Amino acid sequence: MLAWYRNKDYIRLGILNSQTSSFQIQVIAENLHIPWAVDISEDGRLFFTERNGNLRVIENGILNPEPLYTFSPPFVNMGEGGLLGLALDRDFLSNGYIYLMYTYEENRRLYSRVVRMRIEDNTASEEEILLDRIPTGQFHVGGRIKIGPDGYLYITVGDGGDLNLAQNINSPAGKILRIGTDGSIPPDNPFPGSPVYALGFRNPQGLAWNNNNVLYASEHGETGHDEINIIQPGGNYGWPIVTGDEEIQGYDFIKPVVQSGNGTWAPAGIAFATGGPRIGQLLVSTLRGSVLMAITFDESGTQAVNVERLLQGRYGRLREAYQARDGSIYLTTSNTDGRGLPNPGDDKILRLMPSM
Repeated sequence: MLAWYRNKDYIRLGILNSQTSSFQIQVIAENLHIPWAVDISEDGRLFFTERNGNLRVIENGILNPEPLYTFSPPFVNMGEGGLLGLALDRDFLSNGYIYLMYTYEENRRLYSRVVRMRIEDNTASEEEILLDRIPTGQFHVGGRIKIGPDGYLYITVGDGGDLNLAQNINSPAGKILRIGTDGSIPPDNPFPGSPVYALGFRNPQGLAWNNNNVLYASEHGETGHDEINIIQPGGNYGWPIVTGDEEIQGYDFIKPVVQSGNGTWAPAGIAFATGGPRIGQLLVSTLRGSVLMAITFDESGTQAVNVERLLQGRYGRLREAYQARDGSIYLTTSNTDGRGLPNPGDDKILRLMPSM
């Protein structure tokens, strides 16, 4: 049975147990150290980060046993921090650029930064810092990086444990940021001269666009009330003043399109399926929920009409969700992050291939 509640603004607890018979599942790498983010180049190389500081690659289906690069101090792997988001440049095959986000320590304080490196002959150049000194704690780091349809970098940043920063427009914490691939501030950002694109977040960990360039983001609530939001330039999503579908007179916060109610999903990576058996659905990896959620929207992409739960109990905590050009969906497990129960071979990268 489908158990869900809906009004004009959101769907709550919309979960349907479902099978993944439309996919064949393949383990393409295992015994990894908290794999966090994945991106695949046009020539088929799969690059991924491990939270302990390793940038790694799978080529021709074979995991290179040696990292392309391993970050060293002031880099730190502490709490939820470490080496997190990854994105390949649109012209990666010609310029070799890769974008990464990681945490570091300075004067006993934690920060995050976004850097650009160049990959050539399976070696990585020294980093070029694009965005620095993002306030960070051991928790609520955010960390996702995506290149949007407009060619800009979008970056999710948590409040770092200081919830007051989420509403502070002068702080990059608790925000979704937007910068150029050279670190510049886009001239049409909603707050002139600022990388802030949207505000009022606790710990967003996923970004994805649909075919109409609607931007979705996943968000960890404090106690339940995890969210899937549609991101608007300059939008305020309410944290810490409101969570979920709460309303406060005098405030015009943007409500989520889907939220978990009193339950907890801990949604992380998300991907919008543009092909394959789940075409038109938003796929959401969940940590605490340990399922892959498949959300169906109406034609506008702004109203959720159905939510299914896939892979329940099969692989544990799921961190990344990434769609490849062939329609395959790549997931990473996160069972060795101190909050899960590792299965044999954890952690893994999984490939969900459309069945013939």
